Order: sequence, then C-alpha cells, then structure tokens
Amino acid sequence: MTPRFIRPLGIIVLSFFVASCGEEAPPVVAVDTLDTAEVRPEIYADFTLTADLGHLSDEQKQMVALLIDAAQIMDDLFWRQSFGDNYEEWLDSIADDRTRRFAELNYGPWDALDDDKPFMEGFGPKPLGAQFYPADMSKDEFESAYLPGKVGLYSFIRRNQAGELVLVPYHVEYAEELKAAATVLREAAKLAESPDFANYLKLRAAALISDDFQLSDGYWMDVKDNEVDIVIGPIETYLDRLYGYRTAYEAYVLIKDMEWSDRLSRFAEFLPALQDGLPVPDEYKWESPGTDADLNAYDVVYYAGHSNAGSKTIAINLPNDEQVQLEKGSRRLQLKNAMEAKYLEILEPIADVLIDETQRQHITFDAFFANTMFHEVAHGLGIKNTINGKGTVQTAMLDLASSMEENKADVLGLYMITELHKAGELGDADLRDYYVTFMTSIFRSIRFGAASAHGKANMVRFNFFLDEGAFVRDPETGRYRVDFEKMGTAMENLSRLLLTLQGDGDYEGAKELTDSKGIITPQLQSDLDRLTNASIPVDIVFQQGVAELGLE
Repeated sequence: MTPRFIRPLGIIVLSFFVASCGEEAPPVVAVDTLDTAEVRPEIYADFTLTADLGHLSDEQKQMVALLIDAAQIMDDLFWRQSFGDNYEEWLDSIADDRTRRFAELNYGPWDALDDDKPFMEGFGPKPLGAQFYPADMSKDEFESAYLPGKVGLYSFIRRNQAGELVLVPYHVEYAEELKAAATVLREAAKLAESPDFANYLKLRAAALISDDFQLSDGYWMDVKDNEVDIVIGPIETYLDRLYGYRTAYEAYVLIKDMEWSDRLSRFAEFLPALQDGLPVPDEYKWESPGTDADLNAYDVVYYAGHSNAGSKTIAINLPNDEQVQLEKGSRRLQLKNAMEAKYLEILEPIADVLIDETQRQHITFDAFFANTMFHEVAHGLGIKNTINGKGTVQTAMLDLASSMEENKADVLGLYMITELHKAGELGDADLRDYYVTFMTSIFRSIRFGAASAHGKANMVRFNFFLDEGAFVRDPETGRYRVDFEKMGTAMENLSRLLLTLQGDGDYEGAKELTDSKGIITPQLQSDLDRLTNASIPVDIVFQQGVAELGLE
C-alpha cells in the first residue's frame, strides 16, 4: 500500500503524536463497539484505468508518471486524516485477505457505502470529525473556544501540553510529506510542454507547502492548452462530518479528450441567462456566475486519497473557493472513462431490474453524461452568500452544506437541461431520455448510503419526487416509470425550496428536510435489495498506475 515514491524518502511517520503539541491523540479504537457490518469487497466492480497516450511525447509521459508519484503522497496523507498515522501497521495486522482488501477500499474499518458502519471487531462508529479534531473534544468546547481561524479549511484542531485547543496547519503537520510532493510537482513542471501548465504546477507546489491555495486556484482557471492535468491538494470537506470545515487530501491525474471537450465548450455562455431564470425571487439569484467557465472531458488515469475512497467521483467541479468562482467561474471536468464504467457496470443493470419496460429505451449514455455534466455546471448557479448576513452558504449550513449543495446541483442540472432543450440548444435529443436516466441514477446514488453527501441528497430527492408524483411504482412488477409532466413540476418545486434554504442560511429548515426526506423507506429498501440479489455492484474500484499505462 505504500506509494513507491514515498518509502525511499523515508517520510512516513507512524505515530499518533503531534510534535508541536506534545500530547498523544486518542486512538481510533472505541471502547464500546457495535455489531460489525459485512465484509463485502465484491460490491465494487474492477475497472482498469487506461487512456490513449500515443499522442504524448516521451517527456509528457514522464510527467504523467511524476504526477502519479505526487498523487500517491496525497493518498498517504488522506489515510492519516481518515484513520490515523499508524495505518500501515494496522493493515499489516489484518490476516484475512478479504477483510484487508475491504479496509483498503474504505481507508479504514468503516464501510463508506453502508453509513460508515464498522466491519471489524474492536471498532465503534467512525469519528464524525475523522482525525481533524481531538476525540475527547465536545462541540460546546469547540464553539466556546477563542481560537481565531478555527473554522479554517487547512488546519487540525489539537491539544497543547496544557490540554488547550490549538490549531496546527496542515503544512506544519505534514511538512516533510508536502515538501516531497512539491518537489515532484516542480520536477514535473520541467517536462511540461505547456508553459502555462508548468507555471501552474510550480504555483501548486508552493500552495502545498503554505496552505495558501487561492492564487493557484485562480491560475488553474486560466490554463487552457494542456493535454495532461492534475487536481491535487486538500479540497473537499466531506470527511469532516462534525462541522464540514476541514478539507481532505486527494488527487486525480487526467488526460484531456480534445474531441469531446470541443463539443462541451459552448455551454458555459448560457450560465447568466439560466441564473436569471431560476424559479426564485431576485434576491436569491443576485450573484452573477462567472462566464469564464471551462467544460472539458478527460480520461482519468489515477485516483488518490479522498477521491479514491468509497464511491468514485465521475465529474469534478472546481475550484471551491467562492471568490475565484465569482470572478472566474469554475472548471467542470467530466471523467469520461470512469463514467462509462459506471454506466455499463451499474446503471444499465439497475435499469433492467427497476425501470418499466416501456421507458427502458430512454436510458442512454449520452443522457447520463449530460446529467452528470450539468450537475457540475449547476454548482455555479444560485448564490454563495446568504441574503441575511449569516455569512456564506457553506458556513451557515454547517454539516449539511455538502448534501444540500449536491442536491441543489442535481436538480438544477436537470433544470438547465430542460431550459436548454426548450431553447433548441440540445439538438434533436429526447428530453425523456434525460428524465428517465436521471431517475435511474437516483437508485445508483442512493446505494452510496447516508454517510455520502451524494447518497443523502439522492434519498431526499427520491422521496420528494415520489411524494410529488414525479414517478410511480407499479406494485405488480415492482418497476418505476416517470410522469414527465409532474417530473418538471417537482424539479421546479425542489429547486425553489433548496435555493431558498441556502439563501436564507436556514440550517433548521435544511435539517427538517433532510430528516424527513433523507430516509430509505421499507419499500425502497426492498427494491435496493433486489439490486443486491442480482449481484449488481454498488460502485467501481480501479486497477491503476504506471504499469496499467505502460509507463514502467
């Protein structure tokens, strides 16, 4: 499991100590354990990540290998954030091969696709704050502590020798590891054929060792001519289920699909008009989304860290920095080969079991691709700041921020498709394809479980749409079909509700919606069990690396 680049550098520190604080952090093993969940590595379908590298020069291929080296360092850091510094020793202590494999897939002893339930004896629930906070810290203690920067994205909360809460920046905690990753990025920059991408790699290297990512985020938006790309660093906050403040390390190494990217590039210009047309009062859409957005398709050749844990991302919407988004928009990266894997291995088999035969022909890869793409584009719609002085939407929504945002992006993605179809911008595409494929994908994402922001968002949407009559279940066949007219109404109603909750910073309203709708009913569970009984995988796992790409 140890990345090939890390071990020679000697930078793995197997301890639970914070050198600057001098106090041992509590272990992840809980005293009171739960009944363990099943060990089930078979829920992941194997898929080999490859791409056509024939058009790349020898220097570009060497650069890809170096970027994978840097990604592997992110993988190590995510392990430590998720489980603890002693993860390698712990993995080596697992005698059963199936259990060890499942632990590797989940980056710990908790099943990411079953509400993070422990699947090994001796472990209790996964800590809501992962390893970001002291295990003995209460919310009251954290919220009452005078600790400037305590809601920051790039720091740990630790205790000093006096037992007081203190901040430890990531670049201090992981100084050696991040220095090594920065060195690799700088070496990769020397091989880059795109001067802009070379500059970006050097800026990102500097960001890793300073925790100041805004400059490199903004510069990344301006890099347009590179066929090889990398997303790397502490980015998403999903791992922090206590507050949703702190980011986890991850990486993707990407090869751009130039033909598909050309097909997508024109849609960004529609964002301002779509923002104006949102079904909410003007104060909930006063911000203007950046029009310098970038829509591209990629083959992903390496996942690491957070992106590789549990359910695998098939599209990326970055940067997350609100200021950069407002000034420059976002880049939406569609991971085409991973998307095809999920479509063939999971979505089509689900449709065969659960979708009415009269609507089965409306399940298409083009619709799946478009729904996923416009989900990412829709993150740019709505507003990033509350309308009543409660700060950013992210801050006001606390631990519900991620699931609320994913729900908004899903439903507004469908809204965008509907509006673009009305305007004739989707050619001769059948709108029914998008609606039926959208509904089918809800079943796919619900199976990620409540521990996933995407899974929770899809539970809310499934129950909301069901209550609105957007789709119905035939009690005789157990299959679902879309009511296309009611689907459009439900889409508009849920869009209005989510945008209003976000704009008002209404945490209590968001919690009520999540608690009432974010559940799996006995009927739905019975239908999901049918998918399990049909041996349909829940997600995919990658065979990946330099060997798979022929770069050894």
